[in-house]
Amino acid sequence: MRDEMAQELWLIRHGETEWSAAGRHTGRTDVPLSPRGREDAKQQGQRLAGRTFALVLSSPLKRAIDSCALAGFGEAAEIDRDLAEWDYGVYEGETTAAVRQQIPAWSIWTAEIAGGESLDQVAARAQRVIDRCVAASGDVALFAHAHLLRILTACWLGLPPSAGRLLALDAGSVSVLGYEHETRVIRRWNRTF
Repeated sequence: MRDEMAQELWLIRHGETEWSAAGRHTGRTDVPLSPRGREDAKQQGQRLAGRTFALVLSSPLKRAIDSCALAGFGEAAEIDRDLAEWDYGVYEGETTAAVRQQIPAWSIWTAEIAGGESLDQVAARAQRVIDRCVAASGDVALFAHAHLLRILTACWLGLPPSAGRLLALDAGSVSVLGYEHETRVIRRWNRTF
């Protein structure tokens, strides 16, 4: 039987898009990778070269699927709808600064999301992904999005989903979750190239 405590979850945020570079909330809009984002993904592939994963999962959104393929894991990947980015509803495509012109002190982490998902709904999806990862026979690679991966990390650590607000995650980054003895921990965070 596999030693569960040796398992790692590799969190791979998709490469840059025009919207991510501009700070726009990019939930379900299928924005493609920018030229820099394509390079980000290729560099992720170099960083991950030689690694084997028992399971590779990707968000259904093109920017994650393309990042996964450019990193060299496209053929191994399974699409998991639970890895889709937060549905920002009426805030889709907006920047925090633009929203704050109308609603001072607004935060995606505390706002009601009209026409989208609540933080708890996103956390429930993230927990389903965690459960699937823990059931895998080894390390897992997740190609997904900033807010979803931040919330997933908070859930992994046993923190409230809103603690994801404390975990900045850059486009094109690689992070690793795992264990120290029996305790779930962050092994590496927000590594870019």
